[in-house]
Amino acid sequence: METRDQALAKIQNFEGKYPKQLWYLFFSEMWERFSFYGMRGMLTFFMVHQLMMKEDVANLQYGATQAFVYAFTFIGGFFADKILGFRKSLFWGGILMIVGSIILAIDPHQYFFLGISFTVIGTGFFKPNISTMVGQLYKDGDARTDAGFSLFYSGINIGALLGGYACVAIGKGYSWNLAFGLAAVVMSISLLTFLFTRKYMGPIGLQPETITANKKWYEYVTYLGSLIAIPLIMAMVSKPAYTDWFMYIIGPVALVYILIEILKLKLKAEREKMYAALIFIVFSIFFWAFFEQSGGSLSLFAADHLNSSLLGIFKLDPNGVNNSSNSFFVILFSPIIGLIWIWLNKRKIEPNTVNKFGLGFLFLGASFVILYLCKFTANAKAIASLDVFTLAYFVMTLGELCLSPIGLSIMTKLSPKHLQGVMMGMWFLASAYGQYVAGILGAGIAQASDHASPAQKLETYTSGYLQLGYFALAAGVVLIAISFIVKKLMHEVR
Repeated sequence: METRDQALAKIQNFEGKYPKQLWYLFFSEMWERFSFYGMRGMLTFFMVHQLMMKEDVANLQYGATQAFVYAFTFIGGFFADKILGFRKSLFWGGILMIVGSIILAIDPHQYFFLGISFTVIGTGFFKPNISTMVGQLYKDGDARTDAGFSLFYSGINIGALLGGYACVAIGKGYSWNLAFGLAAVVMSISLLTFLFTRKYMGPIGLQPETITANKKWYEYVTYLGSLIAIPLIMAMVSKPAYTDWFMYIIGPVALVYILIEILKLKLKAEREKMYAALIFIVFSIFFWAFFEQSGGSLSLFAADHLNSSLLGIFKLDPNGVNNSSNSFFVILFSPIIGLIWIWLNKRKIEPNTVNKFGLGFLFLGASFVILYLCKFTANAKAIASLDVFTLAYFVMTLGELCLSPIGLSIMTKLSPKHLQGVMMGMWFLASAYGQYVAGILGAGIAQASDHASPAQKLETYTSGYLQLGYFALAAGVVLIAISFIVKKLMHEVR
């Protein structure tokens, strides 16, 4: 009888650039991201224009909601590692996300926070575990891993492009119920795609062998506990003040848990790799705090200060462009950059992971400087150029492609197998803190422009983006400067 290790070796010994299983996970993730980014793109606009929240409050609320989404990926990764396995965790998360979207489709005004709470927990179970399954398609040290994650990342962004533009356009132009209902439909497609292709995954994502028949109740308690937690999540998500307390607690607790797990490792090299992973995680918090203005302050900036002409040819909804242009550029350039990494690796001149992260920050900083330049294109009504705004997103995307797919890859490379789910969750927990800080930064910008004239408001927003650009550039310089220390901790991992 074939063992799990033998079945896994068959998958990992693939020929060519990508394993076939990657494409199955690619399509499942693509439709899930359609649902997620479609909903994310609607949140701030919906809260301001439908729930009548003030702009600064909506930014804080957006940050709180997204912080919970990503914080629960750490919890989802933990339960996947210890109890459910990646497959069952992914399936359960998908079911909860579908239920949440259906609730919002029924009445998004009355049941907004209830539907969001289902989505928060569902994403926590779904998101980190499908990414971890991608990492397990590759052997340790396989130079094709980064290219695989880059391709997978393009799948994420095809979904984000379609959902980011379609959902907000349908909501603004036709019906918010229909927009949220569309998110439920495409999430169902994602789950069906996974169910029909899981037989090709071999042992990847199966429940841990430690969960024997007499421990099956652990699984049922996990399902029940996640449902019982929904009213608590609903209360916390609806009040940003509660989010503050949650974020003050979950991060330190997660860090202490990870440090305990690191101290249990017998090999010094394994411990040092985990320390390197934590350095990447800390820097990623700052990256996402700036990058995730896209769902908050940039959403309001697009609605109030951009024209609808792109290149003098296309007439597009500025909010749709804000939600989808990043994904559009990722789709175009993610596979290309993945192949560039392979080409450079063969010639032994590929930048190491630390320098890729540093480059990511430099591109991110440059993009916010370009956003600042939007004010010089504004007319008398403080309406600025969509072209310059889109150029900023192009540069921002180059930064994302240097950091985010590589970050997913490096978590699997640096983590021992029994901690990969938790560390992938820790990576997304860092995103949660980035989202949380993004909401605070966006609220600060919006509050400063409260009751201001359109021209004053434009000045406030663009000046805020310039400051973010300077901080991002400084972070990139620091990361590159300490790269020799981090490389030493990473040992053979590059």
